Amino acid sequence: MTAIDATLARLQALHPKLIDLSLDRMWRILERLDHPERKLPPLIHVAGTNGKGSTVAFMRAILEACDARIHVYTSPHLVRFNERIRLGAKGGGHLVGDAALQAALDECERVNDGEPITIFEITTAAALLLFSRHPAEILLLEVGLGGRLDATNVIDRPLVSVITPVSQDHADYLGDTLASVATEKAGIIKRGVPVVVAPQPPEALAVIEAVAQRARAPLHVMGEHWQVSEERGRLVFQDDDGLLDLPAPKLFGRHQTVNAGVALAALRAANLNVPPRACEAGIVKAEWPARMQRLTLGSLPPLLPVGAELWLDGGHNPEGGRAIAAAIADLEERVPRPLVLVAGMLASKDYEGFLSNFDGLARRIFAVAIPNQAKSLPASAIVDAAERIGIPAEAQDGIEQALRATAALDLENPPRVLIAGSLYLAGEVLRLNGTLPE
Repeated sequence: MTAIDATLARLQALHPKLIDLSLDRMWRILERLDHPERKLPPLIHVAGTNGKGSTVAFMRAILEACDARIHVYTSPHLVRFNERIRLGAKGGGHLVGDAALQAALDECERVNDGEPITIFEITTAAALLLFSRHPAEILLLEVGLGGRLDATNVIDRPLVSVITPVSQDHADYLGDTLASVATEKAGIIKRGVPVVVAPQPPEALAVIEAVAQRARAPLHVMGEHWQVSEERGRLVFQDDDGLLDLPAPKLFGRHQTVNAGVALAALRAANLNVPPRACEAGIVKAEWPARMQRLTLGSLPPLLPVGAELWLDGGHNPEGGRAIAAAIADLEERVPRPLVLVAGMLASKDYEGFLSNFDGLARRIFAVAIPNQAKSLPASAIVDAAERIGIPAEAQDGIEQALRATAALDLENPPRVLIAGSLYLAGEVLRLNGTLPE
């Protein structure tokens, strides 16, 4: 266990006995830190259920192509906690180093003085402290959970608020209807601040529009105020300011075209005057680990037959599964291969809703428990759900065992293997493979 791991474990023990959803604990610690949230660079605040991280990745790549210093805050991490905090620098930023992260955590722990606080709250305070002390042109701030009472929602006036696609997830915190989830996400909307909105179910969009109207926040909704599409292998974005004809994103999948469009709309709504050359460079450069990521190097691909493909995605809810399945269907249309799904999920997720997207696509599901995760769904539950859907499935003892079992299948062609169902599982895959996010 590293010193940072030990500190995080100690901070985890400060978790309140009863979670009251409020920002009171954040205001308390920020006051003791002399209000770092008031000393941040101009920022873009991003909420939503799916696509937040990819949208942030597109914005970062585009802005860095302008030679700007860009701070980034995202969650959760895949392998190392440092992944959550990227400090901007000329020529591209870097993940916060161990010494700087440890010092910020120590300072927050000291001023908190043992009072109840959630781990996300105190680590968000540490991130804001770091961002306030390092110069940058822009901060990209991703919401952790919900929006209205999320620890990131202590900022006063962002350049723009962004709401990516909303769907049902975290029902125990955000409610069990689309309207209740959308209400929480729309809580990041600030008076008079532009709001960029990705495609939404009608029920969610109605809530977002109502909140924006009350806040007199100008709306920029996909399909009404801006459009994005893939045409002849190009990304075409259009709004009232004109048309951008750009290369297709490096990030794979139809949903990434939408995420790229959200990023472009947000940068335009923020009046950052990004030149087309930077948009072009950023769209093709943006990367985001465990989002339809093809693994070609490392220790895991050699476990599969020669010619097989290995893909990784952290999608973990029905809407995420739908996006992944559409991307796989596009791959199948280009180069047909038998699909094998290696799935591991948390018990709190709608695992049958996630798996149902692969009916008619997956030849076989190998179910695994997520290593070192107490809330992991048993592999047997995934097998039962897959068989109810009609997909042959069996449990395996781990990721490597599942890949070896795939290699033993009698298939007409080398398979396309997708590991999916959880960001925790994706992190374990990257750790086993020896390909850590940078």
